[in-house]
Amino acid sequence: MNLKISLNGSQYFEVSVQALNKESIVNVGLGESIQMDMSILFSDIRSFTTMSEGMTPEENFDFINSYLEQMEPVVRKHHGFIDKYIGDAIMALFNTNADEAVKAGIEMLNTLAIYNENRQKFGYEPVRIGIGIHTGPLMLGTIGGAKRMEGTVISDNVNLASRLESLTKEYGASLIISDQTFKLLSQPSKYSTRVLAHVKPKGKKEEVKIMEVCDGDDQEVRDLKMASASQFEEAVSLFHTHELDAAQKIFQECLIKNPQDKAAQIYLVRCQGLIRYA
Repeated sequence: MNLKISLNGSQYFEVSVQALNKESIVNVGLGESIQMDMSILFSDIRSFTTMSEGMTPEENFDFINSYLEQMEPVVRKHHGFIDKYIGDAIMALFNTNADEAVKAGIEMLNTLAIYNENRQKFGYEPVRIGIGIHTGPLMLGTIGGAKRMEGTVISDNVNLASRLESLTKEYGASLIISDQTFKLLSQPSKYSTRVLAHVKPKGKKEEVKIMEVCDGDDQEVRDLKMASASQFEEAVSLFHTHELDAAQKIFQECLIKNPQDKAAQIYLVRCQGLIRYA
């Protein structure tokens, strides 16, 4: 059985009654919490500020609600729930398995493609989003005061999921997952993935390996990325062991196969810069 705690009269946060050892919602008190392993999904619209500047406040609300109306059912379908909307951003939680979170991310991108087809019919620009997913323990509970209480989650893992979403802009990816999420997939080989980078998030002592999931890309884009995936991953590994000349050569080969590969372009520029100032 799940609980729905009203948030600001419009949003909701669900928690398991059994997890908090309560019989009903009226027994959930302020400050109560439980640690759970979950997958956290963050999505954000690219260049939303620029888009919104050309719209009236009413048009902004209409657009956001139209977009979110497409995304919310996808999260629900894959047994997730939306913790909060942050303007145009979505934070969703999945307490079933990592596959459901990744499948939700892929379907969100596929749904967006259909949504953009409809926008194009009316002369609107296409919407692009980035999605980051990480899996790990977090504290789920209630915060607030006597007059206003709401559910939330607190964890460094939430921050990492948000960081992965922001990295989609840097690497030209639509969907990035952590290696921890990747390892928890039931059949990782079913997905079109490639190792994208080793990053050291703010506040973390160790690097985190991140993966790009290409299943939500256009077929042509996905095929090109997968055709050079093994070479790309070899070059990424060489880059991180500071074998820059070898890495540069392979990234150049990747770009011959796929000139639009933004991640390979970025790495090539990094290699050239580090070699120049070595």
